Amino acid sequence: MSDIVVERAYVQSLPKYITLCERNYLRALKVLPQEEHGAQRAIELANVHYVIEVQGCARYTTDITIKQTSVSSEFFPNLHLSVRLYHDAKVAEVIHQDYHQRIKPSYRYPNPNMHQKDEKYQINAFLADWLMACLESGKTPLNWDVNNGLV
Repeated sequence: MSDIVVERAYVQSLPKYITLCERNYLRALKVLPQEEHGAQRAIELANVHYVIEVQGCARYTTDITIKQTSVSSEFFPNLHLSVRLYHDAKVAEVIHQDYHQRIKPSYRYPNPNMHQKDEKYQINAFLADWLMACLESGKTPLNWDVNNGLV
């Protein structure tokens, strides 16, 4: 007797993903430079230097890039993330990673680029970890008043 194995397609947990993006939004506001095109903020984390730069501001969105400006190891590529903050929904998500095309919500596996099934979630979880590390032990002035003076 043979058993038939049926592979289920990956289904992302939307509440889990939205919660992650909401937390990323709140953390990103604390390290964000002034919201004007070209504004930058330097961050040092574990002797590695990063720059957060505002790429564009619109009424409901702000696009930022997070770039690693110093080499941490010859074996690891430098970090480059493009993040979009949606002010009306109060979420932040990674839209590009390392100059690649847009990140799809999920990928079939295996695929030619060897993306994981939940690549989008993993990259946003990495952003959450990176932002937490910046807030806990990074060397940068922080914006603690994220409500613009409102309680």
